[in-house]
Amino acid sequence: MKAYKHTVQYYETDKMGITHHSNYVRWMEEARIDFLKQLGWDYARLEKEGIISPTVEVSCKYKRSTTFSDDVFIIVKIREFKGVKLILDYSMKNAEGAVVAECESVHCFISKEGKPIRLAKEFPEFNKAITDNIED
Repeated sequence: MKAYKHTVQYYETDKMGITHHSNYVRWMEEARIDFLKQLGWDYARLEKEGIISPTVEVSCKYKRSTTFSDDVFIIVKIREFKGVKLILDYSMKNAEGAVVAECESVHCFISKEGKPIRLAKEFPEFNKAITDNIED
């Protein structure tokens, strides 16, 4: 998969000129949407199929600061998927390749009515796209 690139915007920085920590979570979401698109399942397609994938947990370890106009490259990898819960890892690196943050998000899959979806049974094509991209 191709890394997602985000350029730090001025409004994302704080009074010290450093990117505010809350923005990294937003970047994770941007990268996750891009990752799904690369899998062939952009979020518009998921919603059209009746699949909603809420975030149920997020964590982030900050390693280095970023500042206005820095490019941040976000590599998304599937750590675990057992049909119901999807765990994604995010490695965020600056233009020099130094890790700026290591993050994780956990997602489930539900219908528009809020009922859990078992992808293998109800959406086997999407299930395969995920399982084919699990990295060891």
